[in-house]
Amino acid sequence: MSEPRRMDVLSAIVEDYVYSREPVGSKALVERHHLGVSSATIRNDMAILEEEGLIAAPHTSAGRIPTDKGYRRFVDRIAEVKPLSAPEKRAIQALLDGSDDLDDVMDRTVRLLAQLTNQVAVVQYPHLSRTAVRHIEFVLLAPTQVLIVLIADTGAVQQKILTLQSGLSEEILLDHRQRFLTELAGQPMSTVGNGLPNILQRTPPEMRSTAEALGNALGALASMGREDKIVLAGTANLARSTVDFPLTIGPVLEALEEQVVMLRLLTEMEQDKRGMSVRIGRENPHGGLSEASVIATGYGPDYSARLGILGPMRMDYPTTMAAVRAVARYLSRILGE
Repeated sequence: MSEPRRMDVLSAIVEDYVYSREPVGSKALVERHHLGVSSATIRNDMAILEEEGLIAAPHTSAGRIPTDKGYRRFVDRIAEVKPLSAPEKRAIQALLDGSDDLDDVMDRTVRLLAQLTNQVAVVQYPHLSRTAVRHIEFVLLAPTQVLIVLIADTGAVQQKILTLQSGLSEEILLDHRQRFLTELAGQPMSTVGNGLPNILQRTPPEMRSTAEALGNALGALASMGREDKIVLAGTANLARSTVDFPLTIGPVLEALEEQVVMLRLLTEMEQDKRGMSVRIGRENPHGGLSEASVIATGYGPDYSARLGILGPMRMDYPTTMAAVRAVARYLSRILGE
């Protein structure tokens, strides 16, 4: 018995089933793939694969389809994630370049990934608390109203309007801004509130109440960025895959709507030596995703945020993994500029 050949047979079944959505028989394998053995040998290999739970017969057809265990064995045998073609790389670069607004970048990313994979794309926002302060701006809207803008090194922008108890001039506000920038620029977002005592020490006594109000507002903005958030695109792609969910597509849609489910799943998925995370079928802890697959990878300076896709188990894993990894690399580059 040849284990490598049986794995070649399994790979051929996966590839044919992904392409045709039809159960695959031994005759078709001999005709389409150069396996170097007879149909009888292929049938014998298929019988062993079925005994091992890697393929199954969906009905009385002589053909077989991969099980979630079979997909897992297939994915584990992918030694490397193949690179995308030059046109695909140019398309990614063209769509993601040219935007400094984080919300716009996230929106472009999920739309692009959904288009490349024909699956549902999911992107987790980078944790603002894990990033650094790039810039602070105070804009005087009225004598007692200040627009406070906090910009992270990822391009994320948080802002709010602060109403003061007493009025101040543009010159004094500029003085406050300079002190805050000197203390906080380049510092982690998580420490924004910790810098206020040092700022107050260097602030003239008559200006300290205003400085404290500005500092508290900045701390609140930094805290807003600690909330986890994801953005989705391509949910309509699931409508074209309803036959891949024998029971109903409803539980999958419900899981997508519950952001906490997707956030927990993305956070818990461990990356393999290729830098990829793949959960197939019942490997997904949420029951609604027991007939779905999730492919994800980390991105950003510390790769703590995740992006990926969700779709049926019957998908082109090598191509999808390549697209997820390529988009993650471009996104990391953009956020690091």
